[in-house]
Amino acid sequence: MAKIYWAGQSCFQISVSNSKDHSAEIVIDPYDEDTGLKLPNLSADILLVTHDHHDHNNIKGVKGTPFLVSGPGEYEVKGVFIHGIPSFHDDKEGKEKGLNTIYVIEAEDMKFCHLGDLGQKQLTDEQLEKIDGIDVLMVPVGGEFIIDASSAQKIIGQIEPKIVIPMHYALPKLKMKLDEVSKFLKAMGKPSIVPQDKLAVKASALPKEGAMEIVILQP
Repeated sequence: MAKIYWAGQSCFQISVSNSKDHSAEIVIDPYDEDTGLKLPNLSADILLVTHDHHDHNNIKGVKGTPFLVSGPGEYEVKGVFIHGIPSFHDDKEGKEKGLNTIYVIEAEDMKFCHLGDLGQKQLTDEQLEKIDGIDVLMVPVGGEFIIDASSAQKIIGQIEPKIVIPMHYALPKLKMKLDEVSKFLKAMGKPSIVPQDKLAVKASALPKEGAMEIVILQP
C-alpha cells in the first residue's frame, strides 16, 4: 500500500513498499519559507525537484541523504522506477518561465504522475506517450503561474487517471495569489469533497475504468 501526504503547494511525500526489502520515502518539490508556509518534518530516500524555483527546490529542508533527481531521464532507486519528462512552465515553449519536469513514478504495481509547475495548456502526443496508464495524478490548478482550472480539466481528460489530487492552489498563509481549489472542483462538477489527511492506495482497490475519483488532501 502506498501512502500519499500533501505538505501544501506542490510538495508531496509518498511512502511505498514494493517488498520487505524495498521500501522508500519519496519527497517531491519541497518549498522554502518565503512562500509563507512552513515545511513539515520530511525525510526522503528519493527527492524529486521539478524545477529550480524557491517554492519547489528546498533540498536542504529534507532530512536524510536522498537520491536527488532534478531533471528529465530514467532512474531506478530502491525498487522504484522514475521517468522525468521535459515540459514547459508556460504556454510559450518555456520562453517566459523556463522548463519543468513531469515525473512518472512506478511502484507497487501503480503509476503516479506529478505534473510540477506545468504551464502548457495541453500535453503533446510525445509527452502523452510517456504519461500512459496513470493511476494517481497530482495536478496544479491555481492559475497565475501555472495552468488554471479549465486547462487542468483538459489535461486530466488527456491523461485519464483513476485518481486526481489537485495541488498548487490558494492556502491561508501562502503569499502567492492563486485560485481557490473550489474553482477547480466546480469545473470538474464535484463542488463538495471532504478533505482527508492522507491517501492510502493499493493497486487492487483503485477506481474502475471510467470512475475517476478526485481526492482533496489537507496539508
